Amino acid sequence: MLASYVPNPYSDTTFWEFFLVLFQRIGYFLMGKGELSLASDELQMAVLASVAISGALVGSFLVLKRMTMLANALSHTILLGIVLVFLINPSDDLYYNIPLFLVASVLVGAATAFLTEFLNSTLNLQVDASIGLTFTSLFALGIVLITVLTRNAHIGTEVVMGNVDALQREDLYWALGIALFNAIFIYLFFKEYLITTFDSGLAQVIGFSPALFSYLLMGQTSITVVSGFRAVGVLMVLALLTAPTLIARQLTHRFKRLILLACLIGILTALIGVALSRHLLSVYGIALSTGGVTVCVISAFYLITIILTRLYKQSYVSPHTSS
Repeated sequence: MLASYVPNPYSDTTFWEFFLVLFQRIGYFLMGKGELSLASDELQMAVLASVAISGALVGSFLVLKRMTMLANALSHTILLGIVLVFLINPSDDLYYNIPLFLVASVLVGAATAFLTEFLNSTLNLQVDASIGLTFTSLFALGIVLITVLTRNAHIGTEVVMGNVDALQREDLYWALGIALFNAIFIYLFFKEYLITTFDSGLAQVIGFSPALFSYLLMGQTSITVVSGFRAVGVLMVLALLTAPTLIARQLTHRFKRLILLACLIGILTALIGVALSRHLLSVYGIALSTGGVTVCVISAFYLITIILTRLYKQSYVSPHTSS
């Protein structure tokens, strides 16, 4: 039976010791010498990796459709949906109203997209201005409601910033389920997503609606944000939606390979983020947000990738130019 609470074998381990223990536990399990149980650090890695996979699958299309600003708006406005769920069904067990969160996130996502389009088409505001006005207004409303609710309930910074230390088995089930849903949905509609992403004119000619698939992508983005808000909060989840794809884009121009590489990068950064967070706690006694550390690792990966790819291009072009 999968259990979230077992003695933590990663206590007091350094960065490299962390991975040594991880590989040993995987080896024992594969040889039938261990039970299928998760320590808290392993649960954190599994949830973060699942969210990273969801983010990479959806984010690959968001980045190439140049919809990251709208994704940023969604990651903020989803907060309003979370607060509204609490108003409808007040409970100290806030985080486990996940089905209601999913419904609310899709509705708020649709409202965000609709208001943005309304301001752009009806009031003739620029797209970026429409997005900025919509998400700041809805996000501010969510913050105001959180401020009021925090006086009497356990809702506040954890919703915004996340808290991996509070993760439980149900969080992993939901994160895995949403990752699987995104994978299946994109697999079934890959051709439609691909055509509407790269050639909307051709898509309309052959009967695919770019607007419809944009709304579907926004729906997937909304539920992906919900799958990650407990771990990294509704703000930092944007990094898992965009950064792995931006990194992969520096390394390949083949779309299917880009999606796969983005997923692998997301998983790797989740593992390193948890291991680094444990290292800082064990060696220096510094308890940092594991979600925040993971996002910092992703940012560092992006900067390193940019530097290395530019150095490679310069070293490759220079000899040919001089000759």
